[in-house]
Amino acid sequence: MADEDCMRLALEEAHRAAEFGEVPIGAVIVVRGEVVSRGFNRPLGNIDPTAHAEIVALRDAAAAIGNYRLNEAVLYVTLEPCLMCVGALVHARVHRVVFGAREPKTGALGSTIDALAIPTLNHRFEVTGGVLEDECREVVQHFFKSRR
Repeated sequence: MADEDCMRLALEEAHRAAEFGEVPIGAVIVVRGEVVSRGFNRPLGNIDPTAHAEIVALRDAAAAIGNYRLNEAVLYVTLEPCLMCVGALVHARVHRVVFGAREPKTGALGSTIDALAIPTLNHRFEVTGGVLEDECREVVQHFFKSRR
């Protein structure tokens, strides 16, 4: 599957988050060309500050494959992951992360910090940013404009 196709699936998840009144961020995890999990932001609904789209997708992917180490996994997420999510992605040993829009306030893959530059990390993953960037940014901007 092409990066753009997978990001469109993540955008579907972002729209689901918005339907539940959550910040519209969606994620999809692909292993060997197959979608193994999907997730969208759920901190409000789950009353869980860790229920970011990436974490939800990681948990479901680990359960689906029967291993918390996801070393063949590619995560597609509509917004640049925060520091918490990058930490979880490192621990899960994902192979690659593809994100849509940069997050200038909390993005930890280059926007506010490059978490992968921490020299003591025992794992690093490939990063591709800017896939369907305009569409991903628009979903978040529309959500917050509608709230004002």
